[in-house]
Amino acid sequence: MDRRHFLEALAAVALVAVAPLARAQDRYPLQLIKWVVPYSAGGGTDILARALADAMRAELGQQIIIDNRPGAATNIGAEYVARAKPDGYTVLSAGSGVLAFNEHLFRKLPFSPENDFSYIGAIGRFPLVLVANPAFPAADFQAFLARVQAEPGQVNYASPGNGSSHHLAMELFQSRTDTRLTHVPYRGAAQAMQDVMGGQVPVMFLDLASGAGIIKAGKVRPLAIGSQARSPLLPEVPTLAELGVADAEVFAFQGLLGPAGLPAPVVARLNQALNAALSKPEVFKLFTEFGFEPLPGSPEAFKALARAESARWGEVIRANKIALD
Repeated sequence: MDRRHFLEALAAVALVAVAPLARAQDRYPLQLIKWVVPYSAGGGTDILARALADAMRAELGQQIIIDNRPGAATNIGAEYVARAKPDGYTVLSAGSGVLAFNEHLFRKLPFSPENDFSYIGAIGRFPLVLVANPAFPAADFQAFLARVQAEPGQVNYASPGNGSSHHLAMELFQSRTDTRLTHVPYRGAAQAMQDVMGGQVPVMFLDLASGAGIIKAGKVRPLAIGSQARSPLLPEVPTLAELGVADAEVFAFQGLLGPAGLPAPVVARLNQALNAALSKPEVFKLFTEFGFEPLPGSPEAFKALARAESARWGEVIRANKIALD
């Protein structure tokens, strides 16, 4: 067989081999989908993922199961998905940690957020709220700011841990207001919130998804919110920008990822199902109750958001020499 006929035969074999894969992609999904949540069951991210999975199941016609893989600042779940087969049957709830913080916090990360994932679509974001114990002698933001400016390093603030969005939000706030507070890191949000409510630590940045209930119950006092506009859940709470703190928007975001190399038709199918789920009234209602803003859109828009947030928070992390290893 001459070279030309050999190449023609080889091309024919390749087409035969690719055809079943192409047909499978066209019929995707053909089996259940595993949705990895890199947090423990019962938390806000887990609850939102389960609601979306239920809504997307109707769109896709296949079962979606939640697989909780917490640990290592969400790196365990993220690495698992990064190493999964790129067939669309393993996806990841990925947030600010996976996509914006960890590549700057860890010297050795077992995945690249930019290169080791296929971006499917953003899910949403929720702002962080600056709150104080009701007994703290600052009735509003201006009184709080005056107090911490007058007493550098004397006011403590809580966070769920080093490198959390709550910790980084306060570091950004301090740089924008020329203030200095003392960080008291906890091993999780629940204990940090408990101690702020109890007055052991006077202030913290609290994510609205976790904190809306205790804010409305008067267990902590909201001083400012880190969103672009006031939240419908807390319409009386001014934004940091309104209060004169520029370039201090602070929010956490979530989106859906798959392993790098997902076929374009699979990405498009998952993106369509995700956006359709986000538009369902029952999902929108749940998100609103959590203070979570849905962000339907394209995979490209989601990746652009993630890379912009990584650049922004990378500067904060480097400036404050924060590291988790």
